[in-house]
Amino acid sequence: MSGVVDALVIVAVVGLVVSRQFRPSRINTEKRWWPAPVVLALVALKQPGLLAADHHTASAALLAVELLLGAVVGAGLAWTTRIWAEADGTVWSRGSKATAAVWGAGIAVRAAVFLLGPVLGVRHDTPALLLALAATLLARSATLAWRLRTVRPMAPSAAMYGTDASWSARKEFV
Repeated sequence: MSGVVDALVIVAVVGLVVSRQFRPSRINTEKRWWPAPVVLALVALKQPGLLAADHHTASAALLAVELLLGAVVGAGLAWTTRIWAEADGTVWSRGSKATAAVWGAGIAVRAAVFLLGPVLGVRHDTPALLLALAATLLARSATLAWRLRTVRPMAPSAAMYGTDASWSARKEFV
């Protein structure tokens, strides 16, 4: 893919993920959570330029930092997402203000790491960014899937009357 197409793919994926995180959305607990990040990683691995030809060690170290950062940001996004189950068993999620802060911090730190590359003499191309994005989405999805195991539906009586107790019983606050 060309650089312009790669940039558009990255912006589209990030835009879709971010926009979906900040509105209440039903989680399909039967759906597999890993295919999209795996496909994104495969697209990144298929492209040339993942590691710089003349600085393999520095390039690999920088890529490892980006992947670790992606995993940490992904887990942070999942831990700051509110999840709850309704009385009928449907599970919902919504990003919080802390989720927005994690997105902002993650983008700022990732930009700093990306700018560190030229200082080290390493040019990181789009495949590294795609792979780091895949790590972020995979860590977020895996952490959310793990957190979903503990979500319990709220009591039907609380749902019926809409008391303040029902709000705290059904929503997990971060």
